[in-house]
Amino acid sequence: MTETISIPKQDIRKLTVAQIKDWLTQHGEQGFRAKQIAEWLWKKSATSFDEMSNLSLKTRELLSEHFDIKAITNAKSQKSNDGTVKSAFKLYDGHLIEGVLIPADDRMTACVSSQVGCSLTCKFCATGYMDRKRNLDAAEMYDQVVAIDRQAKENFNVALTNIVYMGMGEPLLNYANVLESVEKITSPDGLGMSPKRITVSTAGIAKMIKKLGDDEVKFNLALSLHAANDLKRNQIMPINESNSLENLAEALQYFYRKTKNRITFEYIVFHNFNDTLQDAKELWEFTKKVPAKVNIIEYNPIAEADFKNTGVDKLEQFARFLESKGVIVNVRRSRGKDIDAACGQLANREKNA
Repeated sequence: MTETISIPKQDIRKLTVAQIKDWLTQHGEQGFRAKQIAEWLWKKSATSFDEMSNLSLKTRELLSEHFDIKAITNAKSQKSNDGTVKSAFKLYDGHLIEGVLIPADDRMTACVSSQVGCSLTCKFCATGYMDRKRNLDAAEMYDQVVAIDRQAKENFNVALTNIVYMGMGEPLLNYANVLESVEKITSPDGLGMSPKRITVSTAGIAKMIKKLGDDEVKFNLALSLHAANDLKRNQIMPINESNSLENLAEALQYFYRKTKNRITFEYIVFHNFNDTLQDAKELWEFTKKVPAKVNIIEYNPIAEADFKNTGVDKLEQFARFLESKGVIVNVRRSRGKDIDAACGQLANREKNA
C-alpha cells in the first residue's frame, strides 16, 4: 500500500504580485488576476479564497488547492477597566503572541509584536523571560494591525490612528519582515496608513539603526533607553554590553542625518535605581547628542523581577528637571495594568506550542 504524503501548502502572501502572475499563467489562468488577488490580500484583508468574489469559482478552487492564507486568529481577548484590549493571537503553527489596543482621547493605538518571545533578556520586561521561538513574518504583523483596527471600530467606533512595534520581541532582529510589514500597512495597495503614524521601538542595536538610516525609512524610531550611563544600563539590558551608549549615540546621529526623524527615548523610572536628579542630568546630556523627545514611562511590576515604580514626587521632579533644560517630555501613564497589557508586561500566560 502506497502512503500518501501531504505537502504543506505555501502561504500565498509570501509571493509578490509578479510571482502570482507567473504562477497563474503557468496554470492556464489570466495574468491580470494577480493584481485582483493582491488587492484581496492586502487592501481587503481576505483570509480565504472564497471571499475573492470577482474570481471565477474554478480559479478560487485552483488557488485553494495549491495555497493557504495563514492568517492569525484571535484566541482570547481581555478588556481593561480603562478600555485597553489585550489579545492573544494564535499563529498557524500554534504559537501565541500578544497585541494590544490602547485607546486615548486623541488617538487609537495598536501595539504589535514582531517575534514569538524575545532573545534580549531585559531584566524588567516579562517578554525578556521567555525564549525566542521564531520571527513573525510580514503578514502576521499586518494581521495584528487588521485585527486591532477591527477591535477599535467595534469597541469605540473609531479606526486605528497609530501603530507601535513595542509588543513581544525586538523588531530590529526581524528587520526585513518588519520593514515589509510596514510597506504593506502604508502602501496605497495595502492599508494606506501614514508611516508618520508608525513607531518602531528598539532596545538598541547600533548597526541595524544605521541600516534604518541607509534605507531612509519614513516611520518613527524609539529607543528603549531606561538608563543613560553604561554601568546601570548593562545591569538591566544585557544588549548594552555589545551596543554601548557611545555606539548608540553615533548610530542615532547617523539615522537622523539620513532621515531627519526626531528620536524618542523611552525611559522607565525605577524606584531607587535610575530616578535621581543625577540620572535625570545624565539623560539630559544624552538627549543633546541627537534631536529627541523623552517619554517617561510608569513601570508595571512583573512577577519575574523585583523592580518597583518610583514615587509620584520623584517622577515629577525628574520630568521637571528635563523640562527646565528644554527637553520635550511626555509622562506616559500605564494602561491595561489590570490585564497585564501594560508596557513590559506582555508574556503569554497560556502555553505556547
